[in-house]
Amino acid sequence: MSNLRTSRIRLAGAAATAVLATLSLGACSDGAGVKDEGASTTVQPSKNTNPDSGTDASNADSGSGSSSNSSNSAGSSSAKTSTNGSGTTAHTPTSTTPAASSAKPVTCEGSNTKTVAAPLNRPLNHMLLTVTNTGSKSCYLYGYPAVRFGEAQSVPPVIEDSQPQAVVTLQPGESGYASVNLSAADGSGTNGHTVKSLSVYFQGRSGSGSVGTGAHPSLPAKGVYVDDSLKVTYWQQDMDDAINW
Repeated sequence: MSNLRTSRIRLAGAAATAVLATLSLGACSDGAGVKDEGASTTVQPSKNTNPDSGTDASNADSGSGSSSNSSNSAGSSSAKTSTNGSGTTAHTPTSTTPAASSAKPVTCEGSNTKTVAAPLNRPLNHMLLTVTNTGSKSCYLYGYPAVRFGEAQSVPPVIEDSQPQAVVTLQPGESGYASVNLSAADGSGTNGHTVKSLSVYFQGRSGSGSVGTGAHPSLPAKGVYVDDSLKVTYWQQDMDDAINW
């Protein structure tokens, strides 16, 4: 009886052991196995089994790099623009230094001009005065030339009808003109004589008196003949306008 009971207890224990072993095996299969497989799935197969995800990640990285490059490129472009801009600004004063054209004009007179006197064949008994601006600023050639031939004490009158509509303005290097009627073409003039020197004086804006220094253009070696009909024109911008009187 005692042995039979002992055998039953061992059999029940063995059965219980078998059940526990089965449950333990199942637990191992569902727990550790799943975890191991899950770990391998999330680490390695993510790129192999889900290439879209890998591609997106690659694109994301590429996009990030592209964005960075674009940003750098934009920065570089901005820097170049800034550099070029500053370069241009720095060089602008040097390349556009025409201070002469923007400076306030002055009055034309002997110190900033050159005067040439040339007798003309036509009209007869006429002389052309050419005044060229030799300064660095524009100048106004006001009124008419006050000329003195030889030892004359007075200046000849001006032909009033020759007055231009605007004051003659000479840019650096430009010329203005006036003509001098030396003597009467028909010989009706009085007190005719030959002179060998000439002085030319310049008027100011007011038209009264002379300003600055005068000019002393040379005359032909034989001199020029003048009489009491001597007179001058106003300064003209164009030579043809000067010799028409």
